Amino acid sequence: MSGEYEAGDVNTVASDHVGSDADGPDYGPGDVNDRRGPASGPTTETANRAEASTALGVLTYLARSLADDPDAVVVETERRRGSVVLRVHVAPGDMGRVIGRRGRTAQAIRTLLAAAGARDGTSVVVDIVDD
Repeated sequence: MSGEYEAGDVNTVASDHVGSDADGPDYGPGDVNDRRGPASGPTTETANRAEASTALGVLTYLARSLADDPDAVVVETERRRGSVVLRVHVAPGDMGRVIGRRGRTAQAIRTLLAAAGARDGTSVVVDIVDD
């Protein structure tokens, strides 16, 4: 088996890398696919980001996709009581789009981010901030 992925292969690893001392194909320190963990002791800011990196990426993507002004979207991270809190700031005109009717869009975002956080082994809380 070659070390290349083929169409339809999802998260496969070539047989010559399984169980070896190698880190895998071209994975370096800090790569999301690197199984070794962080290269050195991260700072609090980078630890929070790394801890919920999947959720942070998902929230940023969703908020920017929903907003009419994607450049105004800012996502902040904070560690609080065993969870990572993601605060999303959007332009005032985009608040309704991100929250949705009766909060349905906001609830859907929170559900997706709970799953994304679970992928990273972290509990994620989403706050939509009104500036």
